Amino acid sequence: MSATFDLNERPDYDEVLQQIADYVLTYEITSEEAWSTARYCLMDTLGCGLLALRFPECTKHLGPIVEGTVVPHGARVPGTPFRLDPVKAAWDIGCIVRWLDYNDTWLAAEWGHPSDNLGAILAVADHLSQKRVAEGKEPLTMRTVLEAMIMAHEIQGVLALDNSFNRVGLDHVVLVKVASTAVACRLMGADREQLLSALSHAWVDGQSLRTYRHAPNAGSRKSWAAGDATSRAVRLADIAMRGEMGVPGVLTAPQWGFYDVLFSKTNKDQKLKPENKRQFSLPQDFGSYVMENILFKISFPAEFHAQTAAEAAVILHSEVKDRLNEINKIVITTHESAIRIISKVGKLANAADRDHCLQYMAAVPLAFGSLTAEHYEDGFHLANPIIDELRDKMEVVEDERYTREYLEPDKRSIANAIQVFFNDGSSTDNIAVEYPIGHRRRRKEGMPLLEEKFRSNLETRFPARRCNTIVSLCKEQEKLESTPVHEFMNLMLI
Repeated sequence: MSATFDLNERPDYDEVLQQIADYVLTYEITSEEAWSTARYCLMDTLGCGLLALRFPECTKHLGPIVEGTVVPHGARVPGTPFRLDPVKAAWDIGCIVRWLDYNDTWLAAEWGHPSDNLGAILAVADHLSQKRVAEGKEPLTMRTVLEAMIMAHEIQGVLALDNSFNRVGLDHVVLVKVASTAVACRLMGADREQLLSALSHAWVDGQSLRTYRHAPNAGSRKSWAAGDATSRAVRLADIAMRGEMGVPGVLTAPQWGFYDVLFSKTNKDQKLKPENKRQFSLPQDFGSYVMENILFKISFPAEFHAQTAAEAAVILHSEVKDRLNEINKIVITTHESAIRIISKVGKLANAADRDHCLQYMAAVPLAFGSLTAEHYEDGFHLANPIIDELRDKMEVVEDERYTREYLEPDKRSIANAIQVFFNDGSSTDNIAVEYPIGHRRRRKEGMPLLEEKFRSNLETRFPARRCNTIVSLCKEQEKLESTPVHEFMNLMLI
């Protein structure tokens, strides 16, 4: 006979939540590479946010919900005059950071952009630093910000190693929300129970669908989804700090938990078979691995699976630029993840659609020799019909080695190759680029270019003297780490 009741014995918190909480509360970061890379990540992320302020579709979202609101010790939004409550500030910072798809990337079973978490980190740290000074206490320093960044990167990245949320239709910003919740709680001074409570609510929320990232519904929500996640994280951290009870079995509860509801496969009658149940796999302990291996987008504001395709196209540009009308076909050889998320044909409806189209991101540099954020805008696309003509001639094929080495821990390649064939039977060489310039394997080559990118982005918003001050500060690890957060954020105001 079936049971007519539930056994109401409240469980302990799920093991994954406890592992995250213990990491955030007790782990000591000793990797000099992680600290140094976090500094570069801070520079790059802020620069990406400043560059996004050139685009009205981004800036229309910024500022207080109620115009004229004054917030004591309000968190600053870089490149703007806004001083907002930390929840809205996290939204705004996360929005500008992600808008152009130009900040860092992590690729594994799940994809994502761990520097998205800086929205929550800067908003909370700036507010708390100002508040502490007003109370006669020592301010928070930028070392605290870098530490929170390393931890947020690690939480998001390790959860992404073996666990594919995209396979069940969920967007990777769930991991931004979870990681930001954890580090926001740490910044606020949470104890273990408060941190566990906040983490449980981050999972119980229900999560964003990936619909807005894929054809035929790709659109600009993908540019503010991370800001939305960081904002929710700050709100949940605040709720937990007020003593709100948690949901201990949020992941594992039969029928009602995250695993059964959102992470497993159901059959037609919606009953879970044992073989269809899925739970998270954590293949390694939390440390500083993700920050040490993070991928920077240095050359192109483009979805990361296309970075090497764009680089290959730039290499081919000089050879094909005067023969575009003679092209018979273009073969792009790539890996499975790129095919699954950014290979598309047909009309591209908006800029967000274009910067998630492998063929578009290859066609533009083939024809013009570069790929910038402006190249995705409607005006440029409409003025240059050659782009769609080239797209129509493209064939996308998978190389199984590229797919395999994309997931191998000692490689993590993001390979693409392009070969152009002409009507007379001739062809270019097959140009393959397996590691983009922002990869750990190309750090020595990439970091000077990242610094140039940072300065260039600063110059879109600030006068030369301010740019020099910010660059000088950010290039000195110890000086940056010892700088109070609120003083650093003062430099970012207009």
